[in-house]
Amino acid sequence: MSKNDFAVTPPMGWNSYDYYDTTVTEAEVRANADYMAENLKEYGWEYVVVDIEWYSNDAGTQRDKHQYIPFGDTAMDEWGRFIPSPVRFPSSVDGQGFKPLADYVHSLGLKFGIHIMRGIPRKAAEQHCKVMGTDWTADMIADPSSICGWNPDMYGVRNNQAGQAYYDSIISMYADWGVDFIKCDDICDSWMYRHDGFNGWFETEMLHKAIMKTGRNIVLSLSPGPAHIDRAWKYCDNANMWRITDDFWDNWDLLKNMFWRCEMWQDHVKKGCYPDCDMLPVGKLGRGFGKERPTNFTKDEQMTMMTLWCMFRSPLMVGAELTKLDDFTLSLLTNKDMLGLMGEKCKGTQLVRTNRFAVWKNKNSETGKICVALFNLSDEDMDLEIALDDLEEKDLVKENEVLKEKVLTGFDIWSKEEAQFAAGKINASVNKHGVRAFYIN
Repeated sequence: MSKNDFAVTPPMGWNSYDYYDTTVTEAEVRANADYMAENLKEYGWEYVVVDIEWYSNDAGTQRDKHQYIPFGDTAMDEWGRFIPSPVRFPSSVDGQGFKPLADYVHSLGLKFGIHIMRGIPRKAAEQHCKVMGTDWTADMIADPSSICGWNPDMYGVRNNQAGQAYYDSIISMYADWGVDFIKCDDICDSWMYRHDGFNGWFETEMLHKAIMKTGRNIVLSLSPGPAHIDRAWKYCDNANMWRITDDFWDNWDLLKNMFWRCEMWQDHVKKGCYPDCDMLPVGKLGRGFGKERPTNFTKDEQMTMMTLWCMFRSPLMVGAELTKLDDFTLSLLTNKDMLGLMGEKCKGTQLVRTNRFAVWKNKNSETGKICVALFNLSDEDMDLEIALDDLEEKDLVKENEVLKEKVLTGFDIWSKEEAQFAAGKINASVNKHGVRAFYIN
């Protein structure tokens, strides 16, 4: 199995974090999987991902003090491997792990994923747990000088045969459970370690090797960001997705900044390797953080976000509680013309970016189909345009040589209306923080 024999297009799915934080339960995962199967699967949404702390029995009980409880009540097997909390995931009892839940997700025609932290549990090191099938113990493997600055659960592992054996043991267990997607945290970037000695570089390679040994198609996603552009080759050699930003939330300044990040990474998007803009904070969010709330993004901002993610071809992970999606949010996620920009033969390019506006082009190399998106990044409504010459499409310009006498037609992806363009340019009125996206005929 080659790493790029699967995930030929950017992975699309749901992740529990934005709504549930650390507290999601089996019943809630099943409910969201049911909704995805019934309402989103036909549009390409397929991954159901259980995010952080699924092994914690007391997650969320001290949310006023700790997001991640130090020395909390966690579930772990005799081999020093975290297992699902039986309190929150009752089907995991008797050593079944996530297999029953993964089987249920698979029965819906979907794929199952989990979040993990880089390294080995501190609890395993303290208890000198043996690594399955070896004489090594967790205390020999753990590197207490390599820690996460925001989560107290783990030590990094040492770069040796014993460390690889531990990763082999957990990934083999996940494969036996039927895991199709692993989001590994504290590995893509760390604000604590800005030198080449950061364990994340070699632990990424260990994860990749362990996945290859299973023979199972498992997407490897690296978090958090921002990823290091000078390490692009390393991410692509060992993973399928890597975050190009820190946690992305529903804040306009964060969204506006993503145009710069996508410009920097646009030439590194290819089959099986996807720079990741992070989750889509749409719909209802935040219950696990203390209060359920609607997204802070306006409708225009949500369309801008969805358009940029699709033009760039980022993975798409919805952070909302799916069972509470309103009609507008559902329409964002089921626009086939917009999702068509994610195709294997498509490539996105940012043509222009200023502080006030940006223009992107997405072209399907197989069909020749072109989409042009005009983004208004300013705080007021604007008329935006780009000349055909600036699209860098010689055939399109040649076909419209008598520019003042010909009218170019297009299709507005969001309004579903026909558009007409003259005088050799693509132009439109665009709401503040909004976008107009056109397929050009």
